[in-house]
Amino acid sequence: MTLIKMMQNEELASLGDKGKLKISVTSEVTSYPVADAQISISYTAIPDSKLEQLSTNSSGQTEVVELAAPPLEYSLNPSIEEQPYSEYTIDISAPGFEPVSISGAEILPDVTALQNVSLRPSDRAGAEEVFVILAHTLYGYYPPKIAEDEIKPLNETGEIVLSRVVVPEYIVVHDGSPRDSTAQNYYVKYKDYIKNVASSEIYATWPADTIRANVLAIMSFTLNRVYTEWYRNQGYDFTITSSTAFDHKWIPERNVFDTISVIVDELFADYLSRPNVRQPILTQYCDGRRVTCPNWMTQWGSMALGEQGYTPIEILRYYYGDDMYINTAQEVSGIPSSWPGYTLEIGSSGEKVRQIQEQLNVIAGAYPLIPKIQEDGIYGPATAEAVRVFQSVFGLPQTGEVDYRTWYKISEIYVAVSRIAELT
Repeated sequence: MTLIKMMQNEELASLGDKGKLKISVTSEVTSYPVADAQISISYTAIPDSKLEQLSTNSSGQTEVVELAAPPLEYSLNPSIEEQPYSEYTIDISAPGFEPVSISGAEILPDVTALQNVSLRPSDRAGAEEVFVILAHTLYGYYPPKIAEDEIKPLNETGEIVLSRVVVPEYIVVHDGSPRDSTAQNYYVKYKDYIKNVASSEIYATWPADTIRANVLAIMSFTLNRVYTEWYRNQGYDFTITSSTAFDHKWIPERNVFDTISVIVDELFADYLSRPNVRQPILTQYCDGRRVTCPNWMTQWGSMALGEQGYTPIEILRYYYGDDMYINTAQEVSGIPSSWPGYTLEIGSSGEKVRQIQEQLNVIAGAYPLIPKIQEDGIYGPATAEAVRVFQSVFGLPQTGEVDYRTWYKISEIYVAVSRIAELT
């Protein structure tokens, strides 16, 4: 088997298609970056084949490396049976932390895989924590979704239902089917959860508007579970499961992709709704190749529509009907304050600018590449440069302006790095 795999990997390397990988390492306790972490990358099938040896910078990040990947057409053509991604093992170690090994990290051609790793502090040399990334849902075999009503009845006595749609800061993911009491529960940041699911359910090489349509469907489904307290009303202690028969596929510690990450940051407060229906719609879907699902979106079909130039709402209405609309939650949990509704740029001034300056200075305490700035409420060149560096560190377009995505990313990182300081 090893010889066969070696031949396959040699073939892969000779095909010439490349994907990229960037690794970010933080402390599980403080959310601060871990500098000088040592990382080795090898083919998953050949653990001793060390392809890259990397270390993290002061932001806890490695340089972007290129790795062999299968041809792009494998992930764009549903009739091709070959695996469209290559698999790598990533070993991470740093003084004072327990080592981690991630086996099966996926590399697709022409996109950048983002591997985020949280290390657990340790006073001694602990046993290595090993994560195995399962096959992608479009390539592996998973149970098909059990059909449900897309709108849940909300008039049952004693049912807990939120009064309005709220984007949660965290959700609790049960890594198994609902009745599997041995499965572990994970507390996951909402945006990280959506990025993980989208990277597990669709290919990051697909058209941007196809990715947007699928992300909207995934978020609306998830927010329906949150809004209706679906599982908690059945006596469970979690928000959603990782079972494809009941919900979406979510995989602990899997890598996500840049093309998906930026779209989730752009859309994360949105969901799908129908007229006179308060709850987000439970937008169910299937792959459309191995499993058919009339009246639901098919993932491969949405890819074809995206290639034809359909917009996200046109793709969604093609499958779910013309009375489907994109709505935006009015409340986002776990942030100091909501986006002001306009972009902060050179010439802006006032309390919102001062707030961003204060938050950037706190973040700069953890990420020294970001320059500290005067907290004067005036958006000048120094503030723009600090924003630009922040954007480069966290994978956002480097505009030097605080738009919707940048505002919420600053809020997210600020909350993460400041909470421990407040507690201590």
